Amino acid sequence: MSYKSTEEGRLSGALGAEIALVAIAAIWGLTFVMVQDAIALLPVMTFLAYRFLSAAIVVTLLSARVVWALPLRGWLAGLVMSVFLTAGYISQTLGLARTTASNTGFITGLFVVLTPIFGALLLGQRAGKAAWIAAAISCAGLFLLSGAGKEVNLIGDGLVVLTACSFALHILSTDKAVGRYDIRALLAVQLGACGLFCFASAAVTGDLAIPRTTTVWSALMVTSLIATALGFFVQTYAQTHASPARIALILASEPAFAGLFAWLLNGETLNGAGWVGAGLIMAAICGVELMPYLRTHRLIPEG
Repeated sequence: MSYKSTEEGRLSGALGAEIALVAIAAIWGLTFVMVQDAIALLPVMTFLAYRFLSAAIVVTLLSARVVWALPLRGWLAGLVMSVFLTAGYISQTLGLARTTASNTGFITGLFVVLTPIFGALLLGQRAGKAAWIAAAISCAGLFLLSGAGKEVNLIGDGLVVLTACSFALHILSTDKAVGRYDIRALLAVQLGACGLFCFASAAVTGDLAIPRTTTVWSALMVTSLIATALGFFVQTYAQTHASPARIALILASEPAFAGLFAWLLNGETLNGAGWVGAGLIMAAICGVELMPYLRTHRLIPEG
């Protein structure tokens, strides 16, 4: 096999992974509305327990051999990933019960800005000026989106800020593990740990219940099988072909999809300040990756 054909195959695989990740981002955007409707009928921790346990069972059944072959250090890496995954989804789902689906989508998208910032602060990675400028812009956007100091939804929007922090840390921990351990095994471990934690929490608080409506069942089917089992496999696989910053940029389309579906399905709209805030957040998200690209691919040479 020639070098050219190998390189073409590598590029084709990377492109396919990125296209699949865009599709997953659209599905994740849709689930904001679906989950918001479902948790109005079923306790949050119970919903998350069913979602992640069923996804973990599917992934484990399809990848049983590699799961059991995962070494102890691999299990530990998966458990570390599960801490951030669990914290992110619990705070996001609790936030959805207290704020709008569109706000949840845009604020969650801040993980794109936070990924390089946390990488610099915690791992010594180079963030660059663009990342810090984007962080400042996104803070201004968050202020406007959350009420511009008039009627700030401190609890609902604040919980979703915690989600963005958790997801940024999840991307960084995933990047550390995917090169050493099988991605299917890592996925099974973190989904299983997340589901067991939520199940135990629901059992302790007496919130365990059986879903009884099509709204809840359809949300569980989409979120567990497509958004979780398939979605995180696609994300983890894509991280073997691209950097964390590029993965984060692709997933930046998720808040745009969330806002679109919130408008189409729930009739949600933003006020003037909210639109400006959402625009600033999206600009910050895109700027994290685009500014470094423009600096190294200038159309007009500097004099």
